[in-house]
Amino acid sequence: MEFKQFYLGCLSHASYYIGSGDEAAIIDPQRDVQQYIEEAAKHGQKIKYVIETHSHADFVSGHLELAAKTGAEIVYGQRANTQFPTLKVSDGDVLNVGSIELKFRETPGHTPEGITIIAKNGDEPLKAFTGDTLFIGDVGRPDLVGSKGFTAEQMGEMLFDSLHKKILTLPDETEIYPAHGAGSLCGKSLSKETWSTLGEQRRSNYALQPMTKAEFVKIVAADQPEVPMYFPKSAAKNLEGSSSLDAIERPREFSTDEVSGFDGVVIDIRQNFEYGGGHVPNSINIGLGGQFASWAGTLIPVGTPMAIVALNQDQVDEAVMRLARVGHETVKGYCLFGNFNGELKQIEQVSVEDVSELTKAETGIQFIDVRRIGEYNAGHAVGTTNISLDKLSADFDKLDPAAPTYVICQGGYRSSIGCGILENAGFEKIYNVTGGTAAWIAADLDTEAAAAACASTK
Repeated sequence: MEFKQFYLGCLSHASYYIGSGDEAAIIDPQRDVQQYIEEAAKHGQKIKYVIETHSHADFVSGHLELAAKTGAEIVYGQRANTQFPTLKVSDGDVLNVGSIELKFRETPGHTPEGITIIAKNGDEPLKAFTGDTLFIGDVGRPDLVGSKGFTAEQMGEMLFDSLHKKILTLPDETEIYPAHGAGSLCGKSLSKETWSTLGEQRRSNYALQPMTKAEFVKIVAADQPEVPMYFPKSAAKNLEGSSSLDAIERPREFSTDEVSGFDGVVIDIRQNFEYGGGHVPNSINIGLGGQFASWAGTLIPVGTPMAIVALNQDQVDEAVMRLARVGHETVKGYCLFGNFNGELKQIEQVSVEDVSELTKAETGIQFIDVRRIGEYNAGHAVGTTNISLDKLSADFDKLDPAAPTYVICQGGYRSSIGCGILENAGFEKIYNVTGGTAAWIAADLDTEAAAAACASTK
């Protein structure tokens, strides 16, 4: 068996290549599909099937382009309302890839059409591709599909049955390969590990411990993160079928005047300290070094005209690709920062030590923590107010735009985004706290701050 996991850190997404003889299958492909074609060529195999475990909400898949380029059939669960030729599978259906038997089990709960694929190859341990039904350390969230006629409670009940009747009946040595890892918003406590065994998950996964169905529904629905605005768009696009990446209009280079007067969102993709040192006025900083695509999809409505500010052409090309992965296909232009000759704005980068002293010595300071509420409750800097980044643009009217405003997150990435949002809203004195809450706690700034941070984690 030829087997490879492709892991895309920006979206915490795992896709899979599985092959035998002269045939192969791709499971849950990302939008840019050339890597799968190259993998098949390396093994002298033809991609026979492109299999989706469900209609993904957190990224746009390249299944249509991959099928068109290889002649493969696209496979979905029988409940999927696809708008393109699809091989629909139900409980117990079997497809073969060379000597590998792929057996399907319907596992609704995260979505109604979810399936799990069980790969059997001779005496090797079974491989179960569980999509977003079973993660490592977690299970799929049941609250993403209200528009499809199911409540979160109903989906949670389906998820419980799928786990206990369809997945937990497999042997302990079964290898579990999910569609996502830590950082995905398709669950709340995914592990950094990208695969495990079913036996290990029985022992360590909180959602697989003995409990009633009602208890399960309550625990998996609690404390889920926000649902980014692009999720419904991506899910619908995956059932409709996305265009080839080659068909997306390429951005052109903008002059200083064009980017300064752009009627849309200007995204500066440089690092936070580069953005702070000088940036195009009213741009926002979503750096390529973090979860760029996810935050762009969360904060910017799909269809919004965008322009990119970058250091070089390679960064522009990468940004355009990563935006397309979450359905953003409207990058109209770009500006290389070295070629921009207009007036710049700055956001001062301040250390946690300096902020600690300021909060003790001065009044009228606003200290905003833009992390998610679960992160904030687990430990935060003294004197902060929590407004999560996804809600900041709606809630900044609770703040005074004339007051000095310090923004902190976990490490400085999200707080820089927040600073850009506040600058666009007319705030006059904005400061990005470098190192974030991690640096605040590590610095052990004073007994009160350290005690407060530790106490809030209990």
